[in-house]
Amino acid sequence: MTHRNLSTAAVVILVIFISACSQTTEPEAKAAIPDANAIALNSIIVDTHVDVPYRLVNSMADISEATDDGDFDYPRAISGGLNAPFMSIYTPSTLEAEGQSREVAEELIDMVEGFTQQWPDKFAIARSPADVRNQFEIGIISMPLGMENGSPIEGDLANLQHFHDRGIRYITLTHGLSNHISDSSYDLNRQWNGLSDFGAEVVAEMNRVGIMVDISHVSDDAFWEVMEITNAPAIASHSSARHFTPGFERNMSDEMIIALAENGGVIQINFGSGFITAEAQEYSAARREANALFTAEHPELSESEVRKEFPAIYEIDHGRFPYSSLDNVLDHFDHVVALTSIDHVGIGSDYDGVGDSLPIGLKDVSAYPTLIQGLLDRGYSEDDIQKILNGNILRVWQAVMDYAAAISGKT
Repeated sequence: MTHRNLSTAAVVILVIFISACSQTTEPEAKAAIPDANAIALNSIIVDTHVDVPYRLVNSMADISEATDDGDFDYPRAISGGLNAPFMSIYTPSTLEAEGQSREVAEELIDMVEGFTQQWPDKFAIARSPADVRNQFEIGIISMPLGMENGSPIEGDLANLQHFHDRGIRYITLTHGLSNHISDSSYDLNRQWNGLSDFGAEVVAEMNRVGIMVDISHVSDDAFWEVMEITNAPAIASHSSARHFTPGFERNMSDEMIIALAENGGVIQINFGSGFITAEAQEYSAARREANALFTAEHPELSESEVRKEFPAIYEIDHGRFPYSSLDNVLDHFDHVVALTSIDHVGIGSDYDGVGDSLPIGLKDVSAYPTLIQGLLDRGYSEDDIQKILNGNILRVWQAVMDYAAAISGKT
């Protein structure tokens, strides 16, 4: 064999070697690029506020199949990777004066239990972070329960243990009107200047029983009282940053977000456009006032009929609703992280609770991959995203359970 032939052979061997290396390393390089859909479908996603039960009171639907309206059903949840939505056990503020709050809350809990009994291969109640993880492993959507409005407690601390036994794992102390526990951020009537004396007892008893204290909807004064009283981390189950909506007390100020983080708690970002941008918030506030007048003028219409029809009526004279964008929502995550750390923010979308106001790109529970892609594009790591999707809220939930166990002497 000539020297030239040896050189040619060496070149051939080198080309084969380089080709083999390329075939080996190229898939590894591709695998290293995070994929939003893969993250969504392979992660636990906890959303602490989904208003399915009360939506179905107004318009019953089979959520095990694709539904014609609403933001949640089983196929869309599976598509988006949602596997741990807190079902909101919501009681309207007006029911307290009528003495019907507890009755309605019991009926809504019954409804969610009915989902799990009718479709046990799809849904299960989750009473702990361990339940969420175990149900995720077997491919079942967890349905932990959060009570939106503490009015069903009806002045009896024993009802906290009762509702805990029924599966309630957080309680939003009040809602649109001040109640017997707390003043509301939406209500100009500040009868307690924060919490009532009974409300202070409620917070302490929630710590003892192992129910997360939710400060969404409370007045600022009530929030600061909760921070003084609670010995376990608190949450804001569906609030956003007031920095972007100045004057909107329903969102949290920077000082409140920092205090909640120092308490070990977490703010779960609400997706409703009125919580995200000042423009949408101002439009929402004006429409809400007009809606109240329209409702009073049309007693023949049901609440669901007004909710469905009035936005289009209002739009005729006031223009289209100024929907927020995915980037606007991501700004809230960035803001909380900049104020505190990656350990104190999560998702509390308010799907099925904010009507037609959801942002472009986040219109229903199939959209979590879109949110994840946005986080990736802004430089969040996969570890960071896991904290947002589940790690932060599951840590707080476990801490509340651990505190209750510790003070009761349980091991």
